[in-house]
This record gives sequence, C-alpha cells and structure tokens, in this order.
Amino acid sequence: MASAKSITTENYKLFPSPRNRHRAIFQHEVFVPYPYMLIDLESYHFKGQYSLFAAYRLSDQKMGQLVTLDLPEDEVKFKARFVPD
Repeated sequence: MASAKSITTENYKLFPSPRNRHRAIFQHEVFVPYPYMLIDLESYHFKGQYSLFAAYRLSDQKMGQLVTLDLPEDEVKFKARFVPD
C-alpha cells in the first residue's frame, strides 16, 4: 500500500487495494465504516467488475473501505450479503 498512489474524488480520498484485479473506480459505490476488516470480494462471485479501496470519507472524516462495482445487481448482492465482523 505504501507504493500505491492515492486518488481523490469529490467524496473520498482512496487508496487502492493491491489485490484489485480491476484498477478502476466503478459507478456503484458502497462505503463500509470498517477500515481493518478483511473483505474478500472474490467470494461474492459478482457478475461484473469490482474494486476495493481503503477510504477516507471527506464529508465526515470517517475511515473505512469503499467497494466499487460495475453492475447494480452486484451492489444489491454485496449489501445483502455483507456482515461486519
């Protein structure tokens, strides 16, 4: 992560996960306020592309992770199946 460059968007300062297969920010975003939780996106078996970022939410200065997904049905699937530790 130290070598990864940060990306600043309108809402977040993002740090890409080194495990990302797809190095893009997709349209559908889910912020989870658990900065240290391991999220194994491959286990969700999404139909589309996805990526994970360590995230700093600018609006309230909260740390967490941002899951970005290419397809809206994958966003619904993630929200339904995600259970914090």
